[in-house]
Amino acid sequence: MLDDIDRNIIQATQAGLPLTPQPYQAIADQLGLTAEQVMQRLSVMQNNGIIRRIGAVPNHYKLGYRFNGMTVWNIPDQFIDELGQKVGQLEFVSHCYHRPRNLPSWPYNLFAMVHGKTQQAADQQIQQITDLLGEHNLGCDVLYSTKILKKTGFRTGNPAGNRLCLD
Repeated sequence: MLDDIDRNIIQATQAGLPLTPQPYQAIADQLGLTAEQVMQRLSVMQNNGIIRRIGAVPNHYKLGYRFNGMTVWNIPDQFIDELGQKVGQLEFVSHCYHRPRNLPSWPYNLFAMVHGKTQQAADQQIQQITDLLGEHNLGCDVLYSTKILKKTGFRTGNPAGNRLCLD
């Protein structure tokens, strides 16, 4: 259960952490807390599943990455955990997920987001994943994004703040 301090921290971070050298201290100063209290409470909320993760959400387009592709792979289910871990550890993969297939039209069960400043750079990354998957790659496709649709932080589920969700 959340108390008023947790709700205040959530409200203060809804638009993201401040872009300062000490973001937790900035939030703490705003709320009359210590940076340690803010970090500890965020950690507890994360451990309790209220927050999924705390991380940077870059705007790849503003950083010059124009070729952002969600690669989708058909991997035998018995290898998905092992190979998903390996793909997710590649330095150029920002997101890596195991997702259910939707047969017969969608055979893909491993998703990995790549970002390239050029088409050639993205193609090289995709080739590295192809090489890593080897014989376990039973098919793939790439879905290139053309714009950022949504990047937001926390949102309360209702005006009373009784339910939290991430979008």
